[in-house]
Amino acid sequence: MSWTDEKVAKLKELWGKGNTASQIAEIIGGISRNAVIGKAHRLNLSAKIKTRSATSNENFESSIDNKNLKLKRGRRSKFKSLIIEKDFEPENPKTLEELDENSCKWPIGHPNEKGFYFCGRTSLKDFSYCKLHLLYAYQPKGKKDDVTDKDEVPEFIEKKIKSA
Repeated sequence: MSWTDEKVAKLKELWGKGNTASQIAEIIGGISRNAVIGKAHRLNLSAKIKTRSATSNENFESSIDNKNLKLKRGRRSKFKSLIIEKDFEPENPKTLEELDENSCKWPIGHPNEKGFYFCGRTSLKDFSYCKLHLLYAYQPKGKKDDVTDKDEVPEFIEKKIKSA
């Protein structure tokens, strides 16, 4: 199959209108989709104008961005409500064997020490920790990096301890 001047002109016209390579091959006849793509490339025809799949990808990506934004807002507000609430139940010290799925699994002390135990308060749904320890575990962005000395207690944690 050879490209005649008529076929090349038709290719340029159809390509400019935004037809797909398959549609162009079918209209011209006797050539494959890949032949159309190859010839368009050799002719340096501009990249395809937005096709249906390209616009649907944009819609898909924008819907994902909107969903992520809603999730971030929801998570942020969930933790803000925990900070406002200050009525934490008392600890219920438990050993590893006594823990169940509804117990806070925040370790108190060091495992090698004799008085080591887990918090044991009622944990929040879908989390391993109680309200208070959830605040320690999920710190605001950038706050973890601020602490330089291991013995130094960050100000935002001191506030949480005082409010508990």
